[in-house]
Amino acid sequence: MGLITSFLALFISVILLQFSSGGVGPLDALSGIKLGFSTQQIGMLGSSHFIGFFIGCWWAPRLMGRVGHSRAFAAFTAAGAIGLLGHMMLVDAYAWALMRIASGICVAGCYTVIEAWLNAKVTNENRGRAMGSYRIVDTGASLGAQLLVAVLEPADYFSYNLLALFCCASLLPLTLTRTSQPETPDAPRLRPSLAWACSPLAVAGVMAAALSSSSFRMVGPIYGENVGLQNDQIAYFLAAFVAGGAIAQYPVGWIADKYDRRWVLIWLSVAAIISCGITVVASSGGTATVMGAAVFFGLTTFPIFSVSAAHANDFATNEQRVELSAALMFFFAVGAIASPYATSTLITHFGPPALFAFIALSHFILIIFSLMRMRRRASAATRTPYIFVPRSSFTIGSLLSKLRDRD
Repeated sequence: MGLITSFLALFISVILLQFSSGGVGPLDALSGIKLGFSTQQIGMLGSSHFIGFFIGCWWAPRLMGRVGHSRAFAAFTAAGAIGLLGHMMLVDAYAWALMRIASGICVAGCYTVIEAWLNAKVTNENRGRAMGSYRIVDTGASLGAQLLVAVLEPADYFSYNLLALFCCASLLPLTLTRTSQPETPDAPRLRPSLAWACSPLAVAGVMAAALSSSSFRMVGPIYGENVGLQNDQIAYFLAAFVAGGAIAQYPVGWIADKYDRRWVLIWLSVAAIISCGITVVASSGGTATVMGAAVFFGLTTFPIFSVSAAHANDFATNEQRVELSAALMFFFAVGAIASPYATSTLITHFGPPALFAFIALSHFILIIFSLMRMRRRASAATRTPYIFVPRSSFTIGSLLSKLRDRD
């Protein structure tokens, strides 16, 4: 309980930030449908979010170095609130895309500050418990954000104002805490080549994870609307995906620590392809069947990022792990930027099942690449422990690397 109390301000900020940033994606998709935006324009909004996310990840450590943690956090929350409040003032898909860039900058920047603050306050003795609590809070709030969308009216002032209020409220716990600001950490060097040098397969796995999760979360509402789900059911559909991913972490982590991680990636991708087919077939089988398919989809696709990161860390030195984490996040951001617009374009031309055909194809390619890599190199003699990696900022590696080093 003492651990929770000591990090209470950070965790409350995470919850409020997730309610804001986690809700805007599905709300924008549902609002775009109501306002008559094209499918490609709605996909563009999802891609714009990840453009902002990448900018925020890169810029946040540098801004912290100049103005400090609290002021940087205030600047990022202001950008997010402006992006949310502007939605119903200027109803235009391309204007919304700019606002979503601001929202993406906000979430990446705020998470960078929170994780840097958390990293400075934890000790080796409580690091594991602190990270476990942080992941539970973050995942639980993400699930709550999807459920929140079920009661929000699309394209409505109140809905966007409420999300903006959550964004602004996330500023209060950090600015009012009596805990002193930590020293500003050095910004991790962004070297994408490091991830490829350590493990080309991990890069491919991270990209497949990005294509799966960003397509589903940003374009999934379009699929749900096309197969007859109501707005509240679409929210439950997205929440089921998050719940499935959360459930998968422990069993997949146990398997990934016990068996060759390349085979774990292969079988996860096989299961992901099956889950894509089941999800498409389930669209005509009733609401409960659709929700069950979404849980299965989350079970099979959500852990792939963390398994890939663990595999890459097996071939990295202790000194490389912070930069390696940033490099893997870079490749995730690249995949996440491209996939919402690509999948929305495919849906426009080939119909809703094209979303899952695209995701299934990415996992089929990952299977082929995994088998090729297994012929090129043996598995690592020593494995680092599997750790569920939040896809939140380039600085998350500072928290996780010491966990891997200790074990």
